[in-house]
Amino acid sequence: MAENETLECITEHERILQEIESTDTACVGPTLRSIYDDQPNAHKRFMEKLDARIRNHDREIEKMCNFHHQGFVDAITELLKVRADAEKLMGQVTDTNRRLQEAGREVTAQTEEVIRCRIQQMNMATTVEKLQLCIPVLEMYSKLKEQLESKRYYAALKTMEQLEKFFIPRVSQYRFCQIMAENLPRLREEIKEISMSDLKDFLESIRKHSDKVGETAMRQAQQHRTFNSAVAKQASMGHYTKPLYSLNGRTQTHNGLMMDEDTGDEDEADEEILTAQDLVDFSPVYRCLHIYTVLGDRETFENYYRKQRKKQARLVLQPQANMHETVEGYRRYFNQIVGFFVVEDHILHATQGLVTRAFTDELWNMALSKIIAVLRTHSSYCDDPDLVLELKNLIVIFADTLQGYGFPVNRLFDLLFEVRDQYNETLLKKWALVFREIFELDNYSPIPVDTEEEYKLVVSRFPFHDAEIEKQDFPKKLPMSQSVPQIYTQVKELIYASLKFSESLHRSSTEIDDMLRKSTNLLLTRTLSSCLQNLIKKPHIGLTELVQIIINTTHLEQACKYLEEFITNITNVSPETVHTTRLYGLSTFKDARHAAEGEIYTKLNQKIDEFIQLADYEWGMAESDGRASGYLMDLINFLRSTFQVFTHLPGKVAQTACMSACKHLSTSLMQMLLDTELKQISMGAIQQFNLDVIQCELFASSEPVPGFQGDTLQLAFIDLRQLLDLFMVWDWSTYLADYGQPTSKYLRVNPATALALLEKVYRGMKDTSKKNNIFSQFRKNDRDKQKLIETVVKQLRSLVNGMSS
Repeated sequence: MAENETLECITEHERILQEIESTDTACVGPTLRSIYDDQPNAHKRFMEKLDARIRNHDREIEKMCNFHHQGFVDAITELLKVRADAEKLMGQVTDTNRRLQEAGREVTAQTEEVIRCRIQQMNMATTVEKLQLCIPVLEMYSKLKEQLESKRYYAALKTMEQLEKFFIPRVSQYRFCQIMAENLPRLREEIKEISMSDLKDFLESIRKHSDKVGETAMRQAQQHRTFNSAVAKQASMGHYTKPLYSLNGRTQTHNGLMMDEDTGDEDEADEEILTAQDLVDFSPVYRCLHIYTVLGDRETFENYYRKQRKKQARLVLQPQANMHETVEGYRRYFNQIVGFFVVEDHILHATQGLVTRAFTDELWNMALSKIIAVLRTHSSYCDDPDLVLELKNLIVIFADTLQGYGFPVNRLFDLLFEVRDQYNETLLKKWALVFREIFELDNYSPIPVDTEEEYKLVVSRFPFHDAEIEKQDFPKKLPMSQSVPQIYTQVKELIYASLKFSESLHRSSTEIDDMLRKSTNLLLTRTLSSCLQNLIKKPHIGLTELVQIIINTTHLEQACKYLEEFITNITNVSPETVHTTRLYGLSTFKDARHAAEGEIYTKLNQKIDEFIQLADYEWGMAESDGRASGYLMDLINFLRSTFQVFTHLPGKVAQTACMSACKHLSTSLMQMLLDTELKQISMGAIQQFNLDVIQCELFASSEPVPGFQGDTLQLAFIDLRQLLDLFMVWDWSTYLADYGQPTSKYLRVNPATALALLEKVYRGMKDTSKKNNIFSQFRKNDRDKQKLIETVVKQLRSLVNGMSS
């Protein structure tokens, strides 16, 4: 076993030695490590083996050296021989080199000179080449400076762009090019600032010139409207299409025909038509837009421009506080707004994207709401219809102008209906003053006409036709007073005034007819009716004036149908149209007539009361004077003359007035008898009172107003008559016996009335007896009469108590 292990170890050591001999020195480490990893003490045996191998190689080296030593000695001998030849050759070479150096020294100097010249030539060529590259850069930069000095900023930006993209990159290694490149951003910022300053000046300029631009545009629109109206009247074919206004002074209609805008008066025909370009220099905004576009900052510019224009729009839409006082205030307001939107429309079409249709529509909608609110407020302050009418015309021209530029204006025409109501109100106020003046200046007497010319003049102003009056000879009188034709004329004037407002509203004839009728109805039912009612209530208007007012309203009522025809002739709308509004003049004049009739009754009664207050009865008189009282005769004469004036009134009015007067007179006389302050009445006063009542009855029976049947008017005094007959005849037995019977002779005598008067008479009889100091004789002669009075008083009281219970 030990031998086998020894053999294996020896074999392994041989393998390791062979591997060490054949392997690179850097890879010996793992091989040597394997020696130590094997059996213990193996490295000692390996060292022994390694020493043996080294000795073996040393012996082989020694053998080889011994074998080649003679050859080595021979080679050294030969080399010593060559040494002398080499030294000789070295000397020869050194000498040859010396001679060659001496011979080539001049050639070397010339060669160096040639090389230096060649280097200079190359430097010059390089310099020329570089200068040729730099000269265009310098020329472009010089051109840039000139452009900046001449304020051609857009061209300068293009030059900068060329410098940066094409020229400077070629010579970027030079310092002056670096300085140029560093200056270009600064120059761009300066151009932006300068162009923005120009834009601000432009915005300020258009703010100042908006008034003039708007005035020009509105004048052109008005000229077109006038031209189209004239053509529409003269042309036999259909209507002309509304023109579209443009900024170049001409218009394009929908059928392709070009029409010159200058169609105004002859004085204006030769005037040059100014456009927005003529009044405003738009080059700053174009230049600034191009500059910001080139600089890649277009969005910033667009936002700034739109923001500033919005601010200007708010300023333009802010009216002056006293704008409503004159039409010039409204005109300036509209001119500024039109000028603003004309400029915006031009910017919209002249630039691409600076403003958009959506932006202008947004501005217009904002402006339209503000305009409508301003006009609502300020028009409400207007109390002059002429100013309101001029405002309406301005609104129409304003709307037509902006509609020509494509802005929707329907809300403005809707606003005109509100302005129309305001216009109607101002008309009504103005016409109220006119009517009041007419009524104040009227003499309330029939119109005298002395000649046929005067008659025709009146008839031409008022539709009056009466066959009987026409047959009469001149001079003659027309039943109405001067106010009737004047009022009729003024109503027609209001219709004309309303028609003026309806023009140019783009409304149908039916709508215009409806507007006119409504305005006329307002005038009749509100203004004229109120003036008539106030006139009737005035204290200085007497019975004669009231009678004339009733006659006047009757004729005005009859003239309403002619007003209907007048409106129909204006609008050409048949009155039979389904939705045609009717005039309410009939009810207006009927109401006024009824009010006048009522006032007649009231004033007549007041006049009667005035006469009654003049009554001065001596209630204690022993006997009557035998004739009626003076105040009563004056009253009857007054009534008689008054009722003669009533002959022109309708029969029922005169009859009602007469009946009312008689009843009021009867009632007043009755109240005079029954006055609680009157304590006693003598029989002589009763007789005097009876004489006055007889005169009243005679007046009633004389038929002061025709048309009463039988004794109808006398029945107004029946209560007084039966009461006085009862006392005059002293027929108490009959009264008491027949009381309550339908056939009673004293059916209208009330027990309370009879009792009150009887007590006054009784007290009067006693007072008279005391004064005459013959009461004893009265008691002796009239004892039965006294007892009768006491009995009658008791019975009357029982009747009164029975009625009250």
